[in-house]
Amino acid sequence: MSSKEEVKILAIESSCDETAAAVVVNGREVRSNVISSQIALHTLYGGVVPEIASRKHIEKINQVITQALEDADTTLEEIDAIGVTYGPGLVGALLVGVAEAKAIAYAAKKPLVGVHHIEGHICANYIENKELEPPFLCLVASGGHTHLVKVADYGKYEIIGRTRDDAAGEAFDKVARAIGLGYPGGPKIEKKAKEGNDKAIVFPKAKVAENPYDFSFSGLKSAVLNYINGCKMKRQEINEADIAASFQKAVIDVLVEHAVHAAKEYRIDKFAIAGGVASNQTLREAMEKACKERGIQFYHPSPIFCTDNAAMIGSAAYYEYLQGRRDGWDLNAVPNLKLGER
Repeated sequence: MSSKEEVKILAIESSCDETAAAVVVNGREVRSNVISSQIALHTLYGGVVPEIASRKHIEKINQVITQALEDADTTLEEIDAIGVTYGPGLVGALLVGVAEAKAIAYAAKKPLVGVHHIEGHICANYIENKELEPPFLCLVASGGHTHLVKVADYGKYEIIGRTRDDAAGEAFDKVARAIGLGYPGGPKIEKKAKEGNDKAIVFPKAKVAENPYDFSFSGLKSAVLNYINGCKMKRQEINEADIAASFQKAVIDVLVEHAVHAAKEYRIDKFAIAGGVASNQTLREAMEKACKERGIQFYHPSPIFCTDNAAMIGSAAYYEYLQGRRDGWDLNAVPNLKLGER
């Protein structure tokens, strides 16, 4: 470990469609957090187009890093290490961040620390919850991932449940498209659901026999599509708000059930959520209520730290740095990187 009181990390995140850079001190203090989002661009296509995402990262990455250093009122000389997401994610997008981080680390003679994207999401909880320390359980729910993770210690993770098919955020996107709400699906379904009755339609909640903590959302997505097709065939009115509310309830019920079941079985009284879906207000309220009823401490990041950002990568990089992780110039993008893999 560095004997310095302050360890400053310059962090870079480019795993999907946000180009982001941040300066984070000691894993919990964010000096700057710059995000260049491509949502408006990808909305035209109804989802992220990898080729376009990669090109935009190349255009924006130097700007966001310069801005992050300026906002933090710091220079590269004062940075202790460079942290970067190297997986999982879109390979072309990841490569832009990894190449940039390697170039800066080489030129500035700074250590390079590769970070797992999901570890970053989990560490987002440390930023605003200064008192949060492992062990705790964390639900990571985003467009590409739905994981239930036991955080045994800093940098030590055990995945106890994962999705067998669609991620929760992916299901939101697909259902939003089906009912004509467009992209990105999560915020649009949440908004539409507020106008609907979440008990209007009973959609199925999948159970995975072999592992009670695994998730499956493809059956739910199919049930929604079948319901819509059924309405069209019978020439019945399609109530978008009721479909959105009932679908959202089916997803949230499963996420909450798995969470409280795991907390009880593992006897852990701290539970956190992370990832893009964690910014869903209805999910946060349902989790908070379920945790409160069972005496579990509930943690969640602000919405800005739920979506992809570099501050969370800076937090994760700090704890990896303390444990002695240093990557060489052979660090590469690993699109299907598993949590806990090196």
